[in-house]
Amino acid sequence: MLLPPLTELIPVLQIAIGPVILISGVGLLLLSMTNRLSHVIDRVRTLHHELCQTEIVDEARVQGQLRILWQRADIIRQAIIFASVSLLLTACLIIALFVAALFRLDAGALIIFLFVGCLVALVVSLLLFIWDTNQQLAALRLDLEDVILSPAKSDS
Repeated sequence: MLLPPLTELIPVLQIAIGPVILISGVGLLLLSMTNRLSHVIDRVRTLHHELCQTEIVDEARVQGQLRILWQRADIIRQAIIFASVSLLLTACLIIALFVAALFRLDAGALIIFLFVGCLVALVVSLLLFIWDTNQQLAALRLDLEDVILSPAKSDS
């Protein structure tokens, strides 16, 4: 088997730069998501400990927070899975580009499938990330419910 000359591989390397940059960006997104998941888990542990160890005045509110936090953890888990699938498909895309160039294969359909799959997984991951942000605000509303509603109570 004759390897393609360097002049034929340089365009393949140039084409592969885009997916490599995508890997870097999604890697940073995954770092952010795992940090968010860690904070959710820490908050669940704290609230669960309070619920089990002490007499809580507003047990229903804490249980509501725990339900939201559990849902958030599940949403973040799904977002991490889709971001990871995006990375996996991007790596496969880079491999397919080099294999197609090396063996002079027409892999256009495979490359399109991998690229579109990568972006769809990334979009789903980002939508889940946005959903988690909304859930985070719902949990914050529960934390601040008495503060937010107190001016309305004093007006009546």
